[in-house]
Amino acid sequence: MRGLASLVLVAGIMLGIYHFYFEQMPTTDPGTAPTQAISLTGVRMDLLQIAQSERTFISQNGRCAALDELVSSNTLTMSRSGRDGYSYSIDCSGTDFTATGNHAPAPEGSPIRYPNLAIDQTMQVRELD
Repeated sequence: MRGLASLVLVAGIMLGIYHFYFEQMPTTDPGTAPTQAISLTGVRMDLLQIAQSERTFISQNGRCAALDELVSSNTLTMSRSGRDGYSYSIDCSGTDFTATGNHAPAPEGSPIRYPNLAIDQTMQVRELD
């Protein structure tokens, strides 16, 4: 009888660990699904790569460039202009720039949201309102 009670106790502890470890996965952004964490991390990394390339281009040419010009000048080695529904763009003004990653809104009534992200010459990725 003591062995059965021990087995039930161990099974309960394992169930609790399973619940908190697998079912309560944290999200990277409020209102997003845990499965979006990989995509959002990729978008952030792409934006950092774009911003670093833009800073390199500005230091070499004294002005900022559009995304196509960064790729054609081999300053940016990114082979695609988006990721998982996000599309990238750069707004230039002299030596100031803002690179953005935009996604179409989620369908009406969907619990998932797709945050639009931006980075500028400060190299800080932020969520747009």
